Amino acid sequence: MSRTRVGPLAAEPVEAPALNLDELIDDRRIGIVVCCGSGGVGKTTTAAALALRAAERGRNVVVLTIDPARRLAQAMGIERLDNVPRPVSGLVPADPDGTGSLDAMMLDMKRTFDEVVTSQATPEKAKQILENPFYITLSSSFAGTQEYMAMEKLGQIHRQARQDGSYDLIVVDTPPSRSALDFLDAPERLSSFLDGRFIRILLAPARGPARLMSAGLGIVTGALTKVLGTQVLRDMQLFVAAFDTLFGGFRARAEKTFALLQDDQTAFVVVAAPEEDALREAAYFVERLNEDDMPLAGLVVNRASPETEGDLSSDEAAAAAERLQRASADSVTGGLLRLHADRVRMASREHRLRSRFAAAHPSVPTVVVRALPTDVHDLDGLRQIGALLAGDA
Repeated sequence: MSRTRVGPLAAEPVEAPALNLDELIDDRRIGIVVCCGSGGVGKTTTAAALALRAAERGRNVVVLTIDPARRLAQAMGIERLDNVPRPVSGLVPADPDGTGSLDAMMLDMKRTFDEVVTSQATPEKAKQILENPFYITLSSSFAGTQEYMAMEKLGQIHRQARQDGSYDLIVVDTPPSRSALDFLDAPERLSSFLDGRFIRILLAPARGPARLMSAGLGIVTGALTKVLGTQVLRDMQLFVAAFDTLFGGFRARAEKTFALLQDDQTAFVVVAAPEEDALREAAYFVERLNEDDMPLAGLVVNRASPETEGDLSSDEAAAAAERLQRASADSVTGGLLRLHADRVRMASREHRLRSRFAAAHPSVPTVVVRALPTDVHDLDGLRQIGALLAGDA
């Protein structure tokens, strides 16, 4: 994908249209909300806060988190999140007659992969696969497996919800990838690897026309044996032989997941910090979503510096602090003036960065969530984040 660079700042600051997240979660046509973005920008907390707010506004919600901090699991009243949805208690419905519910779960990457194998293979073949050392490595550490399994679990929950009506909204927290784009690429990358013709021809016994290539394959296999070792190559051969009947299924699942993400019932919420790198990554993601015809709801700029009150500029505050210091006057007042100057500079810098993003992507609705003074450690903290996301606080 060609990456479009964000242009220079416009002469006048550009304000993005407002993102109305209450309108999004109240829309019964929306069944999936995907929170995505680069790592460390607060996707997990944003997903949990949106899920809680939706549940308290009457939706039956499940939130799929990816490796949440312990304090976030505790905030939802659950000591241990795992691959099974757990009910969250303590909801305060916005409507006294509301009937919303909230379940929370954490992706178990290997367990999800194991579930795919056991559901698609015979018991004997599943046992061969699950005990294979190459499979164990693939299912726990192969690049892209976590992203693929997040989407696999989304597909499982979606199918279950359609069958039994257990949920009418699924909120997904995407994996903390090095790049936000990894999330969209990984399912296709992993399915292509598992379904790759090169691997199947290389590792399967020569048969039919492949016998004509036996000499060449022997050379390649010999080279691989030197690099990987006889046992590793043997494990790979046994894995492919056992997994052969499941190869096509992975590609089919990836295609179904991609179609689900493109459906109008899905909404992507891109989360970014008010920092240059995070907003640049968000811009790449917005462009990629548009290219792949995926429904973008808007951008959440998370942990923004609060706006300062009063008309005292950073330069004026810094100059006043310097005068007080030269006069050996009130050091406390001087310190407060310097702190004010730093806060004004930070808020101004973040505003310029948001304006730059808005100038490059004027049609992307945005909501700014100010940073809280403390970490979120209970449902009240998540409610506060939810209110900020909705523009109510």
